[in-house]
Amino acid sequence: MRTILLSLAFLAVTAASAQKTYQNPVINRSLPDPTVLRVGKLYYLYSTEDIRNTPIYVSRNLVNWSYVGTCFTEETRPKMVPGGGIWAPDINKIGNRYVLYYSKSTWGGEWECGIGVAVSVSPRGPFTDKGKLFISSEIGVQNSIDPFYFEEEDGRKFLFWGSFRGIYGIELSDDGLSIKEGAEKQQIAGTLTEGTCIYKHNGYYYLIGSAGSCCEGIKSTYRMVVARSENLFGPYVNRAGQSAMNNNFVQLLNKSSKFVGVGHCSEVVQDDAGQDWLLYHGYEVADPDGGRKVFLDKIIWNESGWPTIKNRMPSETAEAPLIGEEADVEELPAEAQGYDISPRAVTDSFCIRALQEQAFSWQVVDLHGKVWKNGKAQKAVTVNTRDLPMGLYVVTLNSKQGQTSQKILRK
Repeated sequence: MRTILLSLAFLAVTAASAQKTYQNPVINRSLPDPTVLRVGKLYYLYSTEDIRNTPIYVSRNLVNWSYVGTCFTEETRPKMVPGGGIWAPDINKIGNRYVLYYSKSTWGGEWECGIGVAVSVSPRGPFTDKGKLFISSEIGVQNSIDPFYFEEEDGRKFLFWGSFRGIYGIELSDDGLSIKEGAEKQQIAGTLTEGTCIYKHNGYYYLIGSAGSCCEGIKSTYRMVVARSENLFGPYVNRAGQSAMNNNFVQLLNKSSKFVGVGHCSEVVQDDAGQDWLLYHGYEVADPDGGRKVFLDKIIWNESGWPTIKNRMPSETAEAPLIGEEADVEELPAEAQGYDISPRAVTDSFCIRALQEQAFSWQVVDLHGKVWKNGKAQKAVTVNTRDLPMGLYVVTLNSKQGQTSQKILRK
């Protein structure tokens, strides 16, 4: 009976998502080092602060994303390292709080950088900084950045980190806000990688990392690699049984002719059909100044139990994640950042108004990527929707302040 119910649920999800595709990048803006958490029907994404104070995006389907704000303000941003940036956040829910681990660093400050933690009662923040967990010089690991939280089935909590100076792990306190008393760090991989992600699948722990140069535009050599172990702290090995401590991994993803510098993935996230997905950053060759945009690809598990991505390259167009019935419009963010869009459940028309009265361009796109309407406006515009088929649409807005988007429902 349980098998029948699961099959019916899968068919329902498949029917709701039939024939839908997406195009990479899924966020056409520089959002390096993404981290993702599902909360109810929504996915929340956070990234290195190319948008200052750590941006937050939200999506119903892992494809269409809306900017909803930042984790911090100028007054609340972490101060544990003077100056520097907030890099490579890692979002988790621990107990009834949302816990954000982050790196604070300056380029070249490999002994002065470190990892801190902040908390919030909501995935949309605001986050309250709880200060440092450790600085590189204190814990004895050069370039202590790129945190990744992992919780075992028995409730024990661990933090993994490191960037081209070895990958390390250590046990955390029960609330995840400090190092467990008496815990000692342990190295699990060599000097090839950074951007650690660990995922448990069918009895193995898979260690995904990024190798190469991350940040040289379309000259970047970033790529993703993977090793696995039967134990959380290793030994991790490649398919030939060679040790990750000696920098032996299996290639997971590399560049294509259109996308380069692909790496630093999020946590593995699942859709409603149980398929595994990775979000990661990369450069678009056609937009060399566009920064590290966000890409999405599905993990395929081969017969040997190793994760693969089709062709080991970023997809250009692919089948979208299988998400159940589209979210009610009321569950989505009420306002696109910097704009008022009303009504959001429309019949004849809706109005877009820039809250700061700036000039902007706009377009209305369906969930298959087809552009139905577009134009330019100064301060405000009314959009006629009588000729739109019923369904959900994305209104994308561009101005000098950047890009944002919001869903509307044509009913």
